[in-house]
Amino acid sequence: MEFNVSMRSRRQEVQRFAVFALIPLAIFALVLVVPFVRGVYFTFTDWDGFDVTKVVGFDNYAAVFQDQPFWSSLTLTLAYVGASLVLVNVVAFGLALLVTIPLRGVGALRTTFFIPNLIGGVILGLIWQFLFGQALPVLAESSGIPIFQDNWLLDTNTAFWAMVIVTVWQMSGYMMIIYVTALMSIEPELLEASLIDGTNALQTLVYMKLPLMAQAFTISLFLTMRNAFMGYDLNLALTGGNPYRTTELISMHVFKEAFGFGNFASGQTQAVIMFVVISIAAITQVIVSKRFEIER
Repeated sequence: MEFNVSMRSRRQEVQRFAVFALIPLAIFALVLVVPFVRGVYFTFTDWDGFDVTKVVGFDNYAAVFQDQPFWSSLTLTLAYVGASLVLVNVVAFGLALLVTIPLRGVGALRTTFFIPNLIGGVILGLIWQFLFGQALPVLAESSGIPIFQDNWLLDTNTAFWAMVIVTVWQMSGYMMIIYVTALMSIEPELLEASLIDGTNALQTLVYMKLPLMAQAFTISLFLTMRNAFMGYDLNLALTGGNPYRTTELISMHVFKEAFGFGNFASGQTQAVIMFVVISIAAITQVIVSKRFEIER
């Protein structure tokens, strides 16, 4: 009798698993896993976007490793990700500290800072094209401030930083919400106890708030890194990779290689290498952040 009950309960568990897990897993496999495996296979062939006539082994990878524009684009992307990672989270954390001060109008400030995240990358790029190309030069000329007198998007030395500025402006509001949530989740009793012990505001921030917000930093850093590596629409609308392809991020380079020049096999190979680089960077960031959480 007990054996029959046990078998019936196991059968019910299998049925629940089939209903709630197998269907999503099957969709996940069809939409992501199968196309990814096919894509990896295409990197070992002479795929032209339609047919495969022969397997070429590691020839595509050898060609990519000798492709200097690809590595220049990858290096630029890593610099862009690093700059965005630092600046976005510094600005977002500063905004979070500002909007958690108990003052009138703080809710309006939170909304104002979050609004840029709601604007699409293409529209955002067009807006900032106008700002860098017309509005800021006129403002610089009338105010006598020379920093924005020339169009930053046309200078190889400043176009990169123009992209970073727009990225920080767009993403800081979203990361601010994560930090605000972490700050508000800290128990007030702990902060009151630290004040009773004689700590000042800076000491409370460094020794109390930051350690308790370690998980928020892990999430924000990961999301910032992911969004920066995937930065195609903003790159396309703001600079288009110009001037002279000096602002061409890796996602745009891969797209142009495949759909611009028709080199689908090498473009797919570059995409796989890009995936490996992003995976290593993301896993490393999460591992380091998790260790930091444990140590603190």
